[in-house]
Amino acid sequence: MNLQDSGFLTLDDKRIEYRFLGPRPDQAPTIVMLHEGLGSVGLWGDFPARLQQATGCGVFAYSRFGYGQSSPCALPRPLDYMTREAKEVLPAILDQIGFKHGLLLGHSDGASIAAIYAGSHQDHRLGGIVLIAPHFFTEEVGLAAIAEAKKAYDAGDLKPRLAKWHLDVDCAFRGWNDAWLDPGFRRWDITEYLAYIRVPVLIVQGEADQYGTVRQLEVAQQECYCPVETALIEGAKHTPQREAPEVTLQTVSDFVAHVIAIEA
Repeated sequence: MNLQDSGFLTLDDKRIEYRFLGPRPDQAPTIVMLHEGLGSVGLWGDFPARLQQATGCGVFAYSRFGYGQSSPCALPRPLDYMTREAKEVLPAILDQIGFKHGLLLGHSDGASIAAIYAGSHQDHRLGGIVLIAPHFFTEEVGLAAIAEAKKAYDAGDLKPRLAKWHLDVDCAFRGWNDAWLDPGFRRWDITEYLAYIRVPVLIVQGEADQYGTVRQLEVAQQECYCPVETALIEGAKHTPQREAPEVTLQTVSDFVAHVIAIEA
């Protein structure tokens, strides 16, 4: 398809907001960016543009259903919504944009989706994955932080801040928060996919991540048979690409260059 710099894809009669920077998939490798649980195309800020400049790859970011300017999703989200996204929606999007070769880069929920995809699809087009602050299983510290986010949304300034970025802010927030705080979500665990990933992995996490501990990195290193690089970013919490942008960009771009060189 003829991809513009920004616009909408159509999937099952619903709209998916996207932004594409740099060369298209038939001209260079493509980095597909998967946002966090409250993210969107816009909330990536200037990181996609800086990543494109640093790597020379095309960079494609999109807002999942219920986020950004994409069509809303049905609520409540099923507790396996990340698995459904990885197995049903992401493959359709990759095919629609003409993805030929490149990487997935996910943050938080988006990182979990990327890991599930890589572990459930032996996709020859995929040269590696970058996981920023991924979740492979629930931890009490993360659930506590998500409960605090609910308080900030209900009684603080989080709702108006998020409303600037989402067509339906209640859909975006509740779809994420209600699922994670559902008692059944305590059993959520996607570590089974890690052993089936067959491409190099980079995991980036802030040293002070309030949503997860280094146990997430340790489990990935234990379960994966593929090469796993890890980077703990000093001075960063759950969003190292915003809290420590220079070192995060350098770490990611070095990995991308290494993976592309191996595949070339």
